[in-house]
Amino acid sequence: MKNVDLNLLTALDVLLAECSVTKAACRLGLSPSAMSRTLSRLRISTGDQLLVLAGRTLVPTPYAEQIRERVHDASQNARAVLQPATSSFDVSKLERTFTIRANDSFVELIGAPLMAAITQTAPRVRIRFVSKPDKDARPLREGMIDLEVGVLGTAAPELKTRVLFRDRFVGICRVEHPLLNKMTAKRYASYQHVVVSRKRQYSGPVDDALGQSGLSRTIVMVVPTYANAMQIVRYSDLLGLVPHSCLDSDLIGRHSRSAGIQHFELPVQTPEIKVSAIWHPRLHADPAHRWLRDTIFTICKDASS
Repeated sequence: MKNVDLNLLTALDVLLAECSVTKAACRLGLSPSAMSRTLSRLRISTGDQLLVLAGRTLVPTPYAEQIRERVHDASQNARAVLQPATSSFDVSKLERTFTIRANDSFVELIGAPLMAAITQTAPRVRIRFVSKPDKDARPLREGMIDLEVGVLGTAAPELKTRVLFRDRFVGICRVEHPLLNKMTAKRYASYQHVVVSRKRQYSGPVDDALGQSGLSRTIVMVVPTYANAMQIVRYSDLLGLVPHSCLDSDLIGRHSRSAGIQHFELPVQTPEIKVSAIWHPRLHADPAHRWLRDTIFTICKDASS
């Protein structure tokens, strides 16, 4: 392997992720001219242009699209293999920032106990929660996030999962809402509703269940978070939906105490929600990542018991 330079593999990985010589240079701490020379070497090595101009931007060639994921996995694996081996793992000395993608209700549910566990066992660890606009697997594949929490909704076959807890939806309304006097599916559907959605998907399992009885609800407002829905419900006759786990978090507790929000069991049956930890297999054997997964699993198990 006299002509193989593993630095080119890392450079190719970043170039295909950024599709920009300037941005790739910035990530690797190189000058744009040095990055441009590296791209030229990569074109010679692969026999393909890899990135070509389309107007003022660079776009990957079909070959580059084909090898993008293989290059990323190979780069990550090579980096892991060439790091110094450690015979033991001491979590108390771990210095690392973990990025977790989760919705607001999960952060409310485990944020405080997770911080308490970290303070006690791994005081040099930092957690960075980021919002979850979708279920795209790319951030996990490219290492932009370390762990995702939620319902598995991607076709990426390589991802690892572990069920943290099982959940279900419950309805919310203002205290003394007329619906509470008599709860039927027909009366439930007759009121206007606010739904939580970060994308243009307004219907869900409750609509499927209502549809089996020939009923449908009228959705008049869409908001991005459960906290938003609670605030709307507080001042109106609109009905909302939240996961039952919110009842055990500060999210609904804080709002219900101050706003008089009432929760109720839905008058129709909806499927169980499986909330899972999701991660990329390259981190499966990493002792630090395994410690994080186990810690979150234990916190969720205690919270649901």
